[in-house]
Amino acid sequence: MIGPIYRVTEAGRTAWESEDVSVPSDYRRLLWAIDFQGSGQIEALERLFPEQQLSACLAELEELGFIERMHVADISMTLAGGWNRAVGSDELASARDALTTHGAYLAEDRLTGPHPRKAPADTTILIVEDDPDQLALADVRVSLAGYAVRVANSQAGLLRSLAKDGRPDLMLLDLILPDGDGFDILQRLRRLESFKDLPIVLLTIRGRIDEIAKGLALGADGYITKPYSKNTLAKVIKRIMPPA
Repeated sequence: MIGPIYRVTEAGRTAWESEDVSVPSDYRRLLWAIDFQGSGQIEALERLFPEQQLSACLAELEELGFIERMHVADISMTLAGGWNRAVGSDELASARDALTTHGAYLAEDRLTGPHPRKAPADTTILIVEDDPDQLALADVRVSLAGYAVRVANSQAGLLRSLAKDGRPDLMLLDLILPDGDGFDILQRLRRLESFKDLPIVLLTIRGRIDEIAKGLALGADGYITKPYSKNTLAKVIKRIMPPA
């Protein structure tokens, strides 16, 4: 289905972020999906809603003032994007050395965020990984470290998880997904107020210097390259989310 492109208004964002029960849950889920997509691509939304239901919901949300149609100039600006922070040569060299030596790097300037101290059993880690073996491996290793685990094997699965179960305490994000690019997902999440400070660690086989720079510039809190050990993963999570 080819149709108009929407964006969420401030009223619409307040409705899904506050989980306003006066707004039906399907509406809130759709508002979240449009906000996350950035340019509200209809094709992506069809993965979450049947075409007939989607058309009706979009029309009702527009009538309520929760979404608005975008003009061509607005769409161009949205797609142009932009990176969130500058990555200097010293930081990039440190990241490269840490990944070569330890297989993991943490962006120290992002570790000062207001992350609450919790017991590991009360800390939820969302793993986003499409490869079944890698997903199972990460699940086992995070579980062995004592943390609660949620999983998603696609961008659509990630959207469903966040819409249904809310924000996790930390996300492990692969860069290669069947229906999306991890860099795009990271950038879209960082544009949303509710997810600006969500700890996100890229867990990926892609470790070129330009890819590391892009991930850090887009707001990743850390970078782990595959293959990795259970201890490496546990240390990274513990460093970002110190236990109570």
